[in-house]
Amino acid sequence: MAALQFWFEFASTYSYPAAWRIGSLTAASGVAVEWRPFLLGPIFHAQGWDDSPFNIYPAKGRYMWRDLERLCALHGIAWRKPSRFPRNGLLAARVACSIAEEPCCGEFTRRVYHANFAEDREISGAEVIASILDGLGQPSADVLARAESAENKERLRAQTEEAARLGIFGAPSFVVDGELFWGNDRLETAIEWARSR
Repeated sequence: MAALQFWFEFASTYSYPAAWRIGSLTAASGVAVEWRPFLLGPIFHAQGWDDSPFNIYPAKGRYMWRDLERLCALHGIAWRKPSRFPRNGLLAARVACSIAEEPCCGEFTRRVYHANFAEDREISGAEVIASILDGLGQPSADVLARAESAENKERLRAQTEEAARLGIFGAPSFVVDGELFWGNDRLETAIEWARSR
């Protein structure tokens, strides 16, 4: 059975329900998850965008907000439209990158998304990220220092470059043995693909 790489960006709206759904779905299927934070900014820039396509194309944005509200209600996920979009998830991505191999990464990721899309908190702030880490029983000062190290910053840059090399153009994306699946609605398909490998 192949592992499933979960490529996510903290500003990504549809990555929010995917992050909440992926744990139970993969556990029930016996599929291992590899957490892969990356940055959409450089990928969007390469496509000629300087903002989220949901802001660039207002009709698409209006649809997305209503669709996300429906999805969260369907899956019992807390939801409140953020007062600012997109929020800067760089620090959160650096933290997730630094703890990607640790058991707490999944719960950290879910709590950051919850802070942004259910509590309307400013996830770019170190105090918000520190409070999430503290709530997980993690030494926030140590984790933040490791996340801001030159080595970890380079790791996140390399991971974003790898996302582009894999053909990832949006989030959430799932990769199984080089096969790309894009979007929250492709999560089950990606899991089945992993189970069949």
